[in-house]
Amino acid sequence: MRILLVEDDELLADGLARALRQSGYTVDIAADGPRADSLLAAGGYDLTILDLGLPGLDGSQVLTRLRGRRQKTPVLVMSARMAIEERVRLLDLGADDYLVKPVALAELEARVRALIRRQLGAETNFLTLGSLRLDREGKRAWLGDEALDLTAREWAAIEYLASRVNRIVAKEQFMQALYSWDDEITPNAIEKFISRLRSKLEPAGITIRTVRGLGYFLEKPEGHDHDD
Repeated sequence: MRILLVEDDELLADGLARALRQSGYTVDIAADGPRADSLLAAGGYDLTILDLGLPGLDGSQVLTRLRGRRQKTPVLVMSARMAIEERVRLLDLGADDYLVKPVALAELEARVRALIRRQLGAETNFLTLGSLRLDREGKRAWLGDEALDLTAREWAAIEYLASRVNRIVAKEQFMQALYSWDDEITPNAIEKFISRLRSKLEPAGITIRTVRGLGYFLEKPEGHDHDD
């Protein structure tokens, strides 16, 4: 899951991003309104956490432009503005939730999980592919009855590929989904990362294929017809 965190307080943004990444999310940070608007227009985010008092464009303007493009990315507004009228205004503009600063990290993460759960729909919280079972809300994975020991980034990679089973994911698209804009990553590092994933999945018959010049895809196991 890829989150855009829009916050101009560098210290706060760094702390929130670090916590969210430890929970298994890929997080990009935008420190001003125009940058946030540009990243959102390009698409690819599962959720946006949006501050209101931003340089360049106010957060409400960023939200208005997002909804004006008919983009359905869930938006969690995070602001020190406490007035009920302000919350109502933002919700009417298209925000999905509103948190008043200072925020408790546990509550922020709970709101994030709730918005993502709402976006996915309860029926798609679990994915099953052969002996591989993924709990997308709890960020857990099993091969048969055995829990998989995964890093946050390995979990994100498996979820990303499993939700696009039998569809080729371009290497560049895969890199963007797993690494924030601030990370330095090379195609060779991605190859090594994929190799480690294969070593964890292939003993159970789960195969990640490489399509030379195009990218990767997780192959649908034989005899598998549906997700949970």
